[in-house]
Amino acid sequence: MIHVFLVKVTWLDIFLYINILLVLSVIFLSRKNISTTWAWIMIMLSIPIVGFVLYCFIGQDLRKRKTFSKKEEEDRFLAVVHRQQTSLAYPINEFNNALIKTYENLISLHLNAHEALYTEDNSINIITDGKELFNMLFESINSAKKYIHIEYYIIRNDELGKAFKNLLIKKAQEGVEVFLLYDDMGCFGIPKKYFYELKNAGVKVACFFPSFIPFIKLRVNYRNHRKICVIDGVTAYLGGFNIGEEYVGLNKKLGYWRDTHLKITGSAVRLIDLQFLLDRRFATNENISLDKYIPIETNNAPGNIGMQIVSSGPDSKHASVRNGYIKMIHEAKKSIYIQTPYFIPDEGVLMAIKLAALSGIDVRIMIPNKPDHVCVYWATYAYIGEVLDCGVRCYTYEKGFLHAKTIVIDDTICSVGTANFDIRSFKLNFEINAFIYDTSASKELSRVFRSDLKDCKELTPAIYKSRSLLIKFKESISRLISPIL
Repeated sequence: MIHVFLVKVTWLDIFLYINILLVLSVIFLSRKNISTTWAWIMIMLSIPIVGFVLYCFIGQDLRKRKTFSKKEEEDRFLAVVHRQQTSLAYPINEFNNALIKTYENLISLHLNAHEALYTEDNSINIITDGKELFNMLFESINSAKKYIHIEYYIIRNDELGKAFKNLLIKKAQEGVEVFLLYDDMGCFGIPKKYFYELKNAGVKVACFFPSFIPFIKLRVNYRNHRKICVIDGVTAYLGGFNIGEEYVGLNKKLGYWRDTHLKITGSAVRLIDLQFLLDRRFATNENISLDKYIPIETNNAPGNIGMQIVSSGPDSKHASVRNGYIKMIHEAKKSIYIQTPYFIPDEGVLMAIKLAALSGIDVRIMIPNKPDHVCVYWATYAYIGEVLDCGVRCYTYEKGFLHAKTIVIDDTICSVGTANFDIRSFKLNFEINAFIYDTSASKELSRVFRSDLKDCKELTPAIYKSRSLLIKFKESISRLISPIL
């Protein structure tokens, strides 16, 4: 009998038994969100063994490692943080912004959870067109006298990317210190010659979190999605635009590229620069002297806009940008305007949006009409269908591709940055946002939102319910795996 049983056990049986053991290892060893764990189990059961290989490469929880520990250099800012925490705890404080009292809890959230200092001597330019942005950015870089700090997720080797490279080479040859930090996955495919030319000209270049196998990009998670440029510690750029011709509308498939970026002056610049230096230290293991770039004393900038620079990523104890979004939504009394290319919220964000709409608040969400990532697009469509039932008004941008990451509350406060409304931005990628406490800036972003409505179609509940069976199938599959998208 035993002999007969052994004969009947095939290689397929062994294969399936091994896969079951691997599934069990994910269940018992993983400490991820339950929905994420279920998504991985489904993938591993659908594509045995291969699913586990994918989990090893893109599903690992690197937050358990000490790889991303970067807090040492921030310690000298704790005294300033403590002073702000103390001042915010009492009615009398040193700030002049009339909104400080209304949004004291939001400011305290970022201060306590992320040590995000509040400053109110800032000025901003809101930029929504790629050609305008790159004209301003290149002009600022060209005017640099001391140093240029640049950090981008994507850099292309196209005509715009080459012009960018040549400008950095020119400034390095003039004696300006230039440092470029790029993401290994985001810059996949760019020839090594591109960076060799920069290095040979004196530009310092570093790669963020490179793959451990040359020429094979396996580290899909924990990417540096930040887009930062700081010039002489005086001017900073932050937002959704990367470096490439598609960002000026030259991609035939995507068409016009609609994004939002900020040009910032004031004390917030040194806090953006601090984040760049911490990322640079992680990538290079340099012992960087922050005093050279970030003086403790204020710059006495002439602006009057209140702002906090909030970063988040797998090195963060708290999902700071995501929590900021939720807190802003809860603070809303009249309106919430959201623009995002990807809408795959976790339960906390989704419930906050639903409750706001059900409470009678005017909640509007704008997404692209065309996908740059198909699975992500149909998952977005599925979640949009869910919030439509609660009274949220949703729009699809028809003019081109919408890549802006903005939220405006009551025409009073707003946030602009690199974080999308998706789980990847909330938990897996390194992101940076400016949370802005200023009525004029918020009204300007609201005006931009309303102007964009002219290039949108409203996705009404009736239109959504009339979608085809094929679209419903695509949505269902994409939503099931949305926690790992």
